[in-house]
Amino acid sequence: MRERKNMQVPPPTFPPAEGVIFNPTRQAGLARLSAFAPQTGQHYASQRNYDFGPENRSTVSVLSPWIKHRLITEEEVLTQTLAHHSLSSSMKFVQEVFWRGYFKGWLEQHPSVWLTYQRGVTAGFAQLGQNEALKRDYTEAIDGRTGIACFDAWCGELKSTGYLHNHSRMWFASIWIFTLRLPWELGAHFFMCHLIDRDAAANTLSWRWVGGLHTKGKIYLADPANIAECTGGRFEPIGQLAQTANPLEEEVEHPLVPLPTPTQIPEFEYLHLITPEDCQADKWISGNSVGALGLMPSPDANQSAQIHAFQHSAVKDAVARCSRDAAIAKVSKTWADDMIHAAESAGIRHIVTSRAAIGPIATELSRAEDTLRAAGIKLYQVQRRYDRTVWPHASKGFFKLKKQIPKMLSELEIAQPHS
Repeated sequence: MRERKNMQVPPPTFPPAEGVIFNPTRQAGLARLSAFAPQTGQHYASQRNYDFGPENRSTVSVLSPWIKHRLITEEEVLTQTLAHHSLSSSMKFVQEVFWRGYFKGWLEQHPSVWLTYQRGVTAGFAQLGQNEALKRDYTEAIDGRTGIACFDAWCGELKSTGYLHNHSRMWFASIWIFTLRLPWELGAHFFMCHLIDRDAAANTLSWRWVGGLHTKGKIYLADPANIAECTGGRFEPIGQLAQTANPLEEEVEHPLVPLPTPTQIPEFEYLHLITPEDCQADKWISGNSVGALGLMPSPDANQSAQIHAFQHSAVKDAVARCSRDAAIAKVSKTWADDMIHAAESAGIRHIVTSRAAIGPIATELSRAEDTLRAAGIKLYQVQRRYDRTVWPHASKGFFKLKKQIPKMLSELEIAQPHS
């Protein structure tokens, strides 16, 4: 959710219908990447703002569910892109890849934003219990019964497919905040409960960005003409949307926190823990692994079955690709207990996993650490080279990171043969 200006876009080419099935395997992610990589140049730059609906995803890559779980990686996406296009001709798409890393790195360096958002969700639901009119408006919104056709359609699409086009996410958030005047935290929470590609950083900061909190004082206001243009005339909410709005405000300041020193892989034998945060960690975490344990959190009451099913299958796919004999995957309510049992069964005292960025999986791992430590087991969260490279450039606005893209590509050893 980024294009703040309601910019004029070129006329759509109405490409042939191209739906996408979110099969939670690495193979499926690679197939989609291969199919779209040739389109990451001028096609993407000129068509990316168009949303023709779930039956036609040809204007965007739709790779985010696979990237989120790292069934495919940002480096693989960038490598494929630059194998087809120069950096200059594919810059819009390349920037989109780096936006995800920017959001993650920024939230890691401003962790109070995540805590404040979570408190806001709790406060928002408390408000619903105290305000019948607000509760009615919220219920109508999440049920897709607002009477605003585009918003209601996107609500149904989100719940039925687990996905929304990025531009529609912006429109949805803007309508939620400025037209329906609902707490932004509850809208962000609604997305987190239904998006297969749900990412704590990208989701939280995008909603804040639309509301004028991330870039203070600057909002994104959904425009009926822009919606009509970019949906191919499917929707035109004339007279239904707020035409003016004030930015959201907050009293909390969010200080910059230094990134911690990356953890090194231990020299001892260890158990490899696979989580939904990284379903390809076996390709880059080396060392003396004696087995693999895949864990998925139990779904909460509000989380869609689609998210749980995708995560479960993604972790199972990752475990199945491990060459080790001792490899299992399971849903767990008590991660610490399952890790302790697996480690003791293997006769080891060290567990290694890919570092989880701020969000639900990081919370699960944090909860487990004290119990593991008490049992004499140490958990190592090892950071990917991509995150180590990108996150330090995400302390301020995206423009600062954008200027470093050529340098970061070089550091990541991603060739630019067409530059």
